[in-house]
Amino acid sequence: MKFTFSKYQGTGNDFIIIDNRNNSVKLTKKQITQLCDRRFGIGADGLMFLEKHPTLDFNMRYFNSDGNESSMCGNGGRCLVAFAKSLAIIDKETTFNTIDGTHKAIIKPKDMVALQMRDVKEVLKMDENYFVNTGSPHYVIFSQNIKDIDVYTEGKKIRESKRFAPKGTNVNFVEMNSHNLFVRTYERGVEDETLSCGTGATAAAICASAKLNTDKNSFDISTRGGDLSVSFQKNRNNTITDIWLTGPAQFVFKGEYKF
Repeated sequence: MKFTFSKYQGTGNDFIIIDNRNNSVKLTKKQITQLCDRRFGIGADGLMFLEKHPTLDFNMRYFNSDGNESSMCGNGGRCLVAFAKSLAIIDKETTFNTIDGTHKAIIKPKDMVALQMRDVKEVLKMDENYFVNTGSPHYVIFSQNIKDIDVYTEGKKIRESKRFAPKGTNVNFVEMNSHNLFVRTYERGVEDETLSCGTGATAAAICASAKLNTDKNSFDISTRGGDLSVSFQKNRNNTITDIWLTGPAQFVFKGEYKF
């Protein structure tokens, strides 16, 4: 089997993307893991299929680098929107389907893509930390000097803890500064720290607003891979709606792979 792929990245969160509107590319878990391997394959945090959808512009199907189909990926969604634009499937706006429902997106100048995320029904306080589902589950820890934290070791402990069994959770370490949030994320499915996580950045912003008990509804996010922004609306019933994740989604290279 031979197929064409494109590589995209959003603030260092990188993805293999395949146009599979004709449903001709069928990959096993082992093959996806091989493709995402950074030494023996193409190398990526995850792999996405762009598929046909009966009523919307397209369908997004996302797999983590461990080969398992995953929950929502924010940076992946933004990159897939940029890929759809390159195929002339969409122009400046789109509505598409993912595993957690329908999403809207807007393509902005300079490779920027704004993605509307799913509504958040509740933010849970867990001891001094927080838990929220932004399309993927996220445990959020506020701390200082997170550049010195061993994110792999500490994140893995929490991800595999009995509290979040059996499916586990993503783990975010967040430092609040005067002008932004600095976020580092251990991603389940990748089973390591990634340079950026879109659903994690979204979770960090929403939890920061809850922690500060403020009406502030937009945050600039710094990650090891670049900068994102998150905006949202807080409602009287404690739901969070109109959530937008904005950041760069950039083409890296295109190639052909044969199994």
